[in-house]
Amino acid sequence: MPTPAPTTPTTGAHFPDLTPETAPPAARRQLEQVTRHLGHLPSAAARLAHAPQLLDGFLKLTALFDSTELDPVVRETVILTLATRNGCHVCVAMHTATLTRLAAAPELITALRTQQPLPEARLEAVRSFVHSVLDHTGAVPEPELTAFLSHGFTPRNALEIVLGIGAYTLSTFANRLTDAPLDPPLAPYA
Repeated sequence: MPTPAPTTPTTGAHFPDLTPETAPPAARRQLEQVTRHLGHLPSAAARLAHAPQLLDGFLKLTALFDSTELDPVVRETVILTLATRNGCHVCVAMHTATLTRLAAAPELITALRTQQPLPEARLEAVRSFVHSVLDHTGAVPEPELTAFLSHGFTPRNALEIVLGIGAYTLSTFANRLTDAPLDPPLAPYA
């Protein structure tokens, strides 16, 4: 019988899930709000609560991103592009579920998850723009910005995408650091 491979400790052991009762006082209200909003407390949020300001900042940034002029499918394109690029399995599953609820085309979801060009030119312009912002640390070359704008987007939309990149970079990095596991309701979208 083969010997099982040794397991490598993960960073998640440093970040056990917290609850509204066990979290630092400054994070308790946010955890209660997340639980009410989603009907359960995702492990990712329960781990972000170790740093109440990070949890609060993420929730505020995502609310701001949700209030932009960008439509929900465009916002989810930004998020899933970033989630796949950063390798956040929790975010990929969560935003696959969101796109599914939005009745996004399965081909779009598959292309986003596999980091392939998108079937719709306007959404591909968004995906390409996200990569350009990241590749050039914000100093997007003029031709690439013009290409993005040529799909009916505005300079304001370009900055709104930067807001989404900021919010979800925070999330993807924190989820990876805390080794947030996939919650059972998201398993079908993994």
